[in-house]
Amino acid sequence: MRMNHFIAYGMVVLGASFWGLTGLFVQNLYAFGFSPWQVATLRLTMSSLILFILLWTMARSYLKIRIRDLPYFIGLGVFSISFFNWFYFQVMELSSLSVAVVFVYTSPVFAAIIAKILFNEALTIAKTVAILLTIIGSAFAIEFLPIGDFSLTTQTIIYGLLAGFFCSTYSLLGKNVSRWYHPFTITFYAMLCGSVFLIPTSQIWEHQEAFMNVGVWINMLGIVIISTVLAYLIYTIGLTYIESSKATILSSIEIVVAVLVGVLIFNEVLTGWQLLGFGLVFISLFITVFSYKRKYHLKR
Repeated sequence: MRMNHFIAYGMVVLGASFWGLTGLFVQNLYAFGFSPWQVATLRLTMSSLILFILLWTMARSYLKIRIRDLPYFIGLGVFSISFFNWFYFQVMELSSLSVAVVFVYTSPVFAAIIAKILFNEALTIAKTVAILLTIIGSAFAIEFLPIGDFSLTTQTIIYGLLAGFFCSTYSLLGKNVSRWYHPFTITFYAMLCGSVFLIPTSQIWEHQEAFMNVGVWINMLGIVIISTVLAYLIYTIGLTYIESSKATILSSIEIVVAVLVGVLIFNEVLTGWQLLGFGLVFISLFITVFSYKRKYHLKR
């Protein structure tokens, strides 16, 4: 089955846009008294339940895994998803949606550094330039540049960097199992393992009264169905029909959507220097993708 490339591009953009709406639902759940850890618990638990139902009814073979691969799924679920979501949501609570999403896009920097240390991958000129642009762009986004003073607390910056770090570990930890399993299988078991880790420590049961509120369910289903399950399914289907490098560039629309949500709905105010920072992060992403693409073609 073939798909028109414009439709495929549209699906990738739509899926990434749904990711950009995550902060909308997260901030609304905070208003009902949920903590970042509890929001992460709700997201992973409900998403893994829905994915299980979908896979059980439509692609049962995707539920089969080898026991010896379970440690990889546990690592993905605990470190790459649970901790990433928690630190990401913490930054949203302490700062803003716009700043939080910029920190997430520092993940390529950590991925490049970790790959150099663990796999001795070369730090090319393009990678080095991309890393420098990401660092400078992030410094503008958090207003350390040009005035030399942080607009954020040290705790928020640490949480943001940890969000980027744990986000980067997903591709590194998933590298081994991606050769054997479908992305849906990896996502389901990673989320399931993350849920098993989060639930006992979340004290989510203390919010029984909140679950009687329709608003809680609207936002909970929003973050689960729109910003997780649908976002991933639509993005993955579109990715099947276009180059991954192009998909990576298109997925940066997530930053735009997250910033618009922050400005238009939560009345966040952005300075010109912060907008410059976002632009530099965008450019670093493009450099990373195009350097990867050139390397790929040379190998062929």
